[in-house]
Amino acid sequence: MKVNNFLKLPSKVQKRDGSFVDFNQQKIQKAIFRAAHRVIPDIEQADKITEATLTRVLEEIARLYKERVPTVENIQDIVEKVLMQSGHISIAKKYILYRKERQELRRVKGIYGVKDDLKLPLNALFVLKKRYLLKDDNQNIIESPKELFKRVAKSVSEAEVEFKSDYSKDEVEERFFRMMANLEFLPNSPTLMNAGTPIGQLSACFVLPVEDSMEAIFDSLKNMACIHQTGGGCGFDFSHLRPKDDLVSTTKGKASGPVSFMNVFNEATKVIVQGGRRRGANMGILRCDHPDIFDFVEAKLEKDSFSNFNLSVGVTDEFMEAAGKNESFDLINPRTQEKVKSINAKSLFDLIIYAAWRSGDPGLIFLDEINRHNPLLKLGRIEATNPCGEVPLYPYESCNLGSINLSKFVESGDIDWERLKEAISWGIRFLDDVIEVNKYPLEKIKEMTLANRKIGLGVMGFADMLIKLGIPYNSEKAEQIATKLMRMFHQVSIKASESLAEERGVFSNYGHSVYFEKGLKLRNATVNTIAPTGTISILANCSSGIEPLFALSYVRRVLSGARLFEVQPIFELELHRRGLDSKEIVANAGRLGSIQKMKEVPEDMRELFVTAFDILPEEHLKIQAAFQKYTDNSVSKTINLPTEATVEDVRNIYFMAHAMRCKGITVYRYGTKKNQVLSFRSKEEGQYGDDRDFIAAEPEFSGGCFSEECFF
Repeated sequence: MKVNNFLKLPSKVQKRDGSFVDFNQQKIQKAIFRAAHRVIPDIEQADKITEATLTRVLEEIARLYKERVPTVENIQDIVEKVLMQSGHISIAKKYILYRKERQELRRVKGIYGVKDDLKLPLNALFVLKKRYLLKDDNQNIIESPKELFKRVAKSVSEAEVEFKSDYSKDEVEERFFRMMANLEFLPNSPTLMNAGTPIGQLSACFVLPVEDSMEAIFDSLKNMACIHQTGGGCGFDFSHLRPKDDLVSTTKGKASGPVSFMNVFNEATKVIVQGGRRRGANMGILRCDHPDIFDFVEAKLEKDSFSNFNLSVGVTDEFMEAAGKNESFDLINPRTQEKVKSINAKSLFDLIIYAAWRSGDPGLIFLDEINRHNPLLKLGRIEATNPCGEVPLYPYESCNLGSINLSKFVESGDIDWERLKEAISWGIRFLDDVIEVNKYPLEKIKEMTLANRKIGLGVMGFADMLIKLGIPYNSEKAEQIATKLMRMFHQVSIKASESLAEERGVFSNYGHSVYFEKGLKLRNATVNTIAPTGTISILANCSSGIEPLFALSYVRRVLSGARLFEVQPIFELELHRRGLDSKEIVANAGRLGSIQKMKEVPEDMRELFVTAFDILPEEHLKIQAAFQKYTDNSVSKTINLPTEATVEDVRNIYFMAHAMRCKGITVYRYGTKKNQVLSFRSKEEGQYGDDRDFIAAEPEFSGGCFSEECFF
């Protein structure tokens, strides 16, 4: 589309807040095209009208403001006037309506008290205010979103002064800032919260040991509290604790068992709020051969029990094989290493899948698969993961996570591979710098983290990327894209870590790693993780992790009980493009949770815009397995099940996950969690109809995990 570069146009424009910015005719062009395209689905025709209108608008601006500075409102008035004079009444109405919508949006944003200097969606501002923006002693916001990203970039890039590289500290700081401000990359929540602050703890993921003594148990409890205070989450393997009713030699009494101590950790977590922003989250793991495994599996069947824990059974290949063959399996006392009794493995597995069907817990952690790919197996076997299961870690290890927003790397229906590769390389550098500037909550954690330098760069916006590519999530082509994408992602990540090793040296335990044996010098023991992303995908305005869309239109519960009706942006644009700009279609999508039964929507659109509950469990699992194949840590993915799913469905998923070499598996059957953050019943009145049942989402829900334990 042509723009006029020869008119005498003003150099500046005055914004609504009184500040001045460079005059940008592309912004005017974009606004006109948006209004034109909403009326005229044909892009070429909308382009022609936009070009003709823009020419007249610029001529009018040049005539009226050659010697003075126009305001944003002045320019918008001219656009309205020209559209009306040109006979484009319908387009003018759309433009006026859009101005009114933006005015209302600015009013609501003003209530939040956040300066929106990056033009973020309303819910992103809600999350920023609640979690990330700095506040003074009176809880007043004292920074804007742009200032937040500048704070983080400045703090993390301080690591650069310690090393010689081709980049100056200022160059790296600017690059880090641009990645975040453009919403192409975001680090995990504690980095956004704490970088450049006195707390300075930037990691999300920790694993703490729980050894078999009262002193060790309560040391671990104290350490958990320190980590939760600074914004991190903890994983625990309780398998080393002696079973219930076992001998306590010092008192000659009976042990209470791991489940009772888990309850102590759960209660402590309730009273710790992370920096005033959120409560802590934990992962509790117990091996399948622990004598108390039946109590553990049933732990969350009781109402409101273990609300601050995700639970997973640590299973072995031996157990899975015995369960499949209906064979016996030995339970071992961890204190004596002696067999307590033999059980029927299928009976235990049946209980696991029933509990998962009833409550969503426990999931499974495949211990043998994790350790088959453990690059530091010479240091011992890994027994636990972080709260959402995507990072297997040794005791006292921490890991720093970040995610690339894939939706930002699709141009004209194709992936911009070169730009994506560049973002991956910078993401690896960012996370390695985090390790340097991090303030660790414990000296032991600092030692282990620096020794292994594990990082986890992953993705979000995968579902959005697929839609922009025209690929249904539940298709073979989506699997192929996932495989191709993650293979490249891992290759580039390894190469970036290799470059950092040349510049900065290898990690301390490199000599104990498989990389030493291969002669591959790396800076980091692991490089990739697929995290649930949670609130950072709300900031990035994209789909969560590798999850499908959870809805196409829905009600968002926000400030003081207020509710906002939201429409998935790509879905809305496609409706406009096809001339299906119908409130009834949007409303029905919000009521039904799906468009699959809506015959008024074209078939190809129904195939492309699938939501979480439209997708078969095995189709969810295939995407998870495709990403896991080239992810050296693990993959967080929820297998969503409708209410009517059966216990047998869960059984099949758990066996399939093991056969497909996943490192863990989690299911969620709709309606099984009390604190579920997505609801299909919410009476809402408004422009989309009266007294209708709309899907309702809590303010921090972005898809994937349906409970509050995994918003990391």
